[in-house]
Amino acid sequence: MIVNENTAISTSSVLLVPYEASHVTTYHDWMKDAEIQEATASEPLTLSEEYAMQHSWRLDHDKLTFIACKPLSDAKDTTAVAGICDEPESMLGDVNLFLSPADEDEEGCIGELELMIAPVSARRKGYGRSTILAFMMYIESHLDEILVEYKNGLASEQATAAQGKKMKLLQLKVKIGSKNTNSIALFESIGFVKIEEGENYFGEIELVFEGFLGQGRVKSLLEKFGVDDFKELPYERMG
Repeated sequence: MIVNENTAISTSSVLLVPYEASHVTTYHDWMKDAEIQEATASEPLTLSEEYAMQHSWRLDHDKLTFIACKPLSDAKDTTAVAGICDEPESMLGDVNLFLSPADEDEEGCIGELELMIAPVSARRKGYGRSTILAFMMYIESHLDEILVEYKNGLASEQATAAQGKKMKLLQLKVKIGSKNTNSIALFESIGFVKIEEGENYFGEIELVFEGFLGQGRVKSLLEKFGVDDFKELPYERMG
């Protein structure tokens, strides 16, 4: 999506920036790891395929993605400068939203979240929870813009069928491999609940954000887990 192309999200715990071509080499190196491939149900890509994928994620109407980085060193910064705030040593992983049509409602869509903290040294330090909460706060704050872009990008016949009607996000969910107990526990800690006890055909557990968005729930979760100073900053590219 282009809705976030010039925006960074800054908190006391993590910084989220748009996924740029400058991040691809590091991302490609992450995805060579067999454990990450299994956790993300991903197949390794060539570097050129990874660049093509990055381009797709930045433009596709049904995908919203950020790269997670270590927080800004100075909380007073008013911009996030590309190449400095998101140098390879600062990159932690990524977070994504995938939108798809809802079978039961032509005006509705389903949102699926994905989260990855790649460096082993950065795991179990709160970065994952901070990333997903900051991302959910951004989604909540910009939901109308996100849904307008999604609707405009739908196939023409589907867009025509829903013409003049406001798109609705009906559900926010996550699918996690049943053996990934740390990730399951993370999402459960912020209010996601399993919709059924067993795993699906692909060995995944599906969890849904109970109560959905709104009503100040995400803001309360940010406060509960000490993810302070949430703010949006311009993402400044050099040159």
